[in-house]
Amino acid sequence: MARSGQTQNKKEKEKKKAKKRKEKELKKQERKENSNKGASFDDMIAYVDEYGNLTDTPPDPSQKVEVDAESIEIGVPKKEDREEEEVITDTEGKVSYFDHSKGFGFILGKQTGEKYFVHVSGLIDEVEENDKVSFELEQGMKGLNAVNVKKI
Repeated sequence: MARSGQTQNKKEKEKKKAKKRKEKELKKQERKENSNKGASFDDMIAYVDEYGNLTDTPPDPSQKVEVDAESIEIGVPKKEDREEEEVITDTEGKVSYFDHSKGFGFILGKQTGEKYFVHVSGLIDEVEENDKVSFELEQGMKGLNAVNVKKI
């Protein structure tokens, strides 16, 4: 008497595969029934209220505010368009550090005792560490910068 070609384990695997196929087909049918493909444009549109929240009701036309497109600034204004920064003049101090290869250093203010950044482009005279200098302060990106630096 010959044995069957299938074992118990194979039969169980085939049953699981058939069950998964059936579940997949049911999910597919459910998605088709609940799809919004035939919905109108008005059902799909969303509006943003004055607080930035999404809503399905259109905004009230009486609350509309006109904005002049020319008054909107995109980006950072050019240096010529910005207001002049306040420049503090005739400050004295001592060069606490300067790296010629990198082109920057720091000056220790005589009156305030604060350190100010100085770039090689802000130098009038060549400076070394521990030189006494006079300089002007200008507002930079990260704080006050020393410019027009001269040896005393």
